[in-house]
Amino acid sequence: MAHSRDSTRKKRTRRSGWWFDIFEEMDRMDRLMDEMMRKAVEMPKASEGPQPFVYGFSMSVGEDGKPVIREFGNVEPTSRGPLVKEEREPLVDVLQEGNEVIVVTELPGVEKEHIKLESTDRALKIAVESAKRRYFKELELPHLVDPRTAKATYKNGVLEVRFTKSDEKRPTRPIQVE
Repeated sequence: MAHSRDSTRKKRTRRSGWWFDIFEEMDRMDRLMDEMMRKAVEMPKASEGPQPFVYGFSMSVGEDGKPVIREFGNVEPTSRGPLVKEEREPLVDVLQEGNEVIVVTELPGVEKEHIKLESTDRALKIAVESAKRRYFKELELPHLVDPRTAKATYKNGVLEVRFTKSDEKRPTRPIQVE
């Protein structure tokens, strides 16, 4: 059975086109999950208790019509197998509405005082460090923005950061969460 599955994967990779990239990405995630589960059995437990595995992905269609797959969690693939990190990568969605770029991030279980945001004209860094949770995400924005226009709100575990699009480069700036 495993042999036929491998041959199916090989046949898919020979095809071209963006649609088949979805299948390749899903195969890659399937292999990562298999490896993560195998390693979970082999991993020694930490003295304070086991570190939970959090891994997932969201899939949407970009403005160009191609699929956008974003991973989240605390599992990072390495050449030696999955690595469980202390901080989690939150689930993030990036939207463009008119003259705005909107970043929506799920940060359950944290207080807004623990959220640290920093933006350049092309990227956003989200960091949370509290006694209960640690999150970290650095993402590239789909359009140049003016960091001075950033408005960040946090309610019910959801952080929303809104930027006005810009055509000029701007300096890095911290963002206050309201």
